Amino acid sequence: MDNTLLTYSAVFLYLVCSALLFFRLKRPAEVSGAMTKKQILLIGAGGLILHGMALYSGMITAAGINLGFYNAMSLVSLFITLFALTASWRHPVDMLAIILLPISAITILFDISGSSSHLLPAGSSNALIFHILSSIVAYSLLALAALQAIFLSIQSRFLHAHQPGGIIRLMPPLKNMEVLLFEIIVAGFIALTISLGSGLIFLENMFEQQLVHKTILSIIAWFVFLILLIGHWKLGWRGRTAVRWTLSGFASLMLAYFGSKFVIEILLV
Repeated sequence: MDNTLLTYSAVFLYLVCSALLFFRLKRPAEVSGAMTKKQILLIGAGGLILHGMALYSGMITAAGINLGFYNAMSLVSLFITLFALTASWRHPVDMLAIILLPISAITILFDISGSSSHLLPAGSSNALIFHILSSIVAYSLLALAALQAIFLSIQSRFLHAHQPGGIIRLMPPLKNMEVLLFEIIVAGFIALTISLGSGLIFLENMFEQQLVHKTILSIIAWFVFLILLIGHWKLGWRGRTAVRWTLSGFASLMLAYFGSKFVIEILLV
């Protein structure tokens, strides 16, 4: 199937799924009578499959795997969408999917219209591929945690101001939001630990000049999330404290993963 057709079909399904989930929250009686939540999420899953097919077609080349800036962003958005749909399937956090699906749609449109190249040569070691995939999974989970933290912060602020209307009315209870936040952080922290561990064990150049900033920022993010989890389990950190630490850790990770990539592959081209 043509890559352009795959891309635009994925965009269409993402937007339909997001719109249906939104109207289901706003007018549950009207939409629920026609489609269940899981049926709507399956539309998003269809978009996810098409997104994956389009990305595979653009990434896998005869010269190797193209992990240029736009492909990498699209791959991250693929994993984030997967985790958001899974979280929405298991928990009443439809707002995650409602926000993230259109963002993923925009990301894959950038991917098909933009041009950047960073080739992993054909025959790259399985250890390197494993390290890259675990890094992308870690980034995707912790990006999802950052968005969840922002939602939690907004919800907490409105509730403390005794203004539970508007978008706050569409969110699950604050306690459920916090439980999901730390579930995502734990999963992301485990993936980040695997990513750093595999890099230190299997790669010889993690502290070379071009990668040293990425390695140091990733280690800083690892310590930030470690301190947050210890603080949560031992000291009961939650609310604003949890939000600040989550966003700080993700900011370090974002600079590590995409800061230099954007400068080298986009600004300096």
